[in-house]
Amino acid sequence: MMLGLSKIIETPGASIPFSTEVDLSDLCYGVSYPVTEPVTADGTVRNTAGVLVMTGSVRTTIHGTCDRCASDFDREIHFPIDVVLVEELSNEENEDEWVFPLEGDSADLDDIVRTVFVLNLDSKLLCKEDCKGLCCRCGRNLNDGPCNCQKELDPRFAALKQLLEK
Repeated sequence: MMLGLSKIIETPGASIPFSTEVDLSDLCYGVSYPVTEPVTADGTVRNTAGVLVMTGSVRTTIHGTCDRCASDFDREIHFPIDVVLVEELSNEENEDEWVFPLEGDSADLDDIVRTVFVLNLDSKLLCKEDCKGLCCRCGRNLNDGPCNCQKELDPRFAALKQLLEK
């Protein structure tokens, strides 16, 4: 979807709201496709002293298998949008990923939402930020509680353990 900005390009202080839904179901993340619902984005584009600044938020629910505990999950995610829109990129080799070129007097919302979503998504899909994962010995999901495995003693302290037993 293209967002027309002709009304605010030449008017410092002017702003225009935006709202869109983007289908990112084709987004492959590792071996899964975690985005099955539309990604919604809304916010405002403001002309601040001749610079077009887009602020807002991106929201959706991701569905996947946790990379730490291997359980299936559904989790709502929310990412901020804070990008700059420019008429042309001055040096494409040193391009900033948070700067987007205008196409004429319009911004490509689909491209901006996709980029913001991908750059903010963690490198691992987790059921929750503080997922404890699985016990490396027995395989118990540590989110459900501690396992009954005995902690392995550092072999350097084996002689001290023998002294405690006596």
